[in-house]
Amino acid sequence: MAAAGAAPKNNGMSIASERIPPQTYFIVSARFHYLGPAFAILFANVAPLGVAWLRIAIAAAVFAAWREPWRSVGTWTRRDFALIAALGAVLAAMNSVFYLAISKLPLATVGAIEFLGPVALAAAGTRSVPNAIAFVLAVTGVAALMNVSLQGKPSAFVFAFANCALFTLYIMLGHRLARSAGGGPMDRLAAAMLVAAVLALPVGIADAVPAFADWRVFTAAVGVALSSSVIPYAGEQLAMRRLPRASYALFLSLLPAVAAAVGIAVLGQHPSVPELAGIALVVAAIALHQPAAQPESRPASMPESGHTPRARIGRNEGQ
Repeated sequence: MAAAGAAPKNNGMSIASERIPPQTYFIVSARFHYLGPAFAILFANVAPLGVAWLRIAIAAAVFAAWREPWRSVGTWTRRDFALIAALGAVLAAMNSVFYLAISKLPLATVGAIEFLGPVALAAAGTRSVPNAIAFVLAVTGVAALMNVSLQGKPSAFVFAFANCALFTLYIMLGHRLARSAGGGPMDRLAAAMLVAAVLALPVGIADAVPAFADWRVFTAAVGVALSSSVIPYAGEQLAMRRLPRASYALFLSLLPAVAAAVGIAVLGQHPSVPELAGIALVVAAIALHQPAAQPESRPASMPESGHTPRARIGRNEGQ
């Protein structure tokens, strides 16, 4: 039961959000996923671990103000608490090693390596000929996009592959969180972000200090948090809730193409002809893929706790 006097938020998805195809949420999420580097002033003034903590902490504050996750604590089980803690730890580590990686490697390379884990998830769920062809196209396209140069520092690739492993865990835990009972998925995501902010604090706060002395740098940090965490993570929860994990993992092949596009527009990292061909193959794979007719364990659209929550304008998922 919710705490006395607390009006629980909608535990299911709003009717409006259910009417929107889940792929739409993913496309919106992908568009914002790698936009953080657009705020170049932040990266010029703050070290990677400081950028990671600012991104996590500001996103956690936004999610907390939006969702007020403490109002749903009474509906959570021990399993929910464990899932929130695990996802929070993964988010803290994943964001930290991601910024350490892109400080030493091209964004497109890090994005391509990041996709290797989801490849395994997509392969495990391939059940039809069109999906098998889509999987082959996606892998071929990502291979072309990777174009990894082993002349980089070994530590950079350690961070990039650590980010890949953590990103895979994020997909698995995030998908489970989106479909589990006990409060709305956005509330649990907000709680996980608060956990991540606390866990990343010891390693990131010292490097983040310069951002608090310059309003321009802090504004850039807010931009990174909104564009790289708040919008993508919220969109991914809405997509994960209605897409099978294998389908969602295959759609993630779009991310290396997005990374390459952001690298062109923001960082001046122009792709080669093979890399452009890789982008085309990834797009073709997404177009060819056919999601399962009945996503596994699709959650009910009605509230999970058995009571009708009071409407809260602007706080339901999908708004």
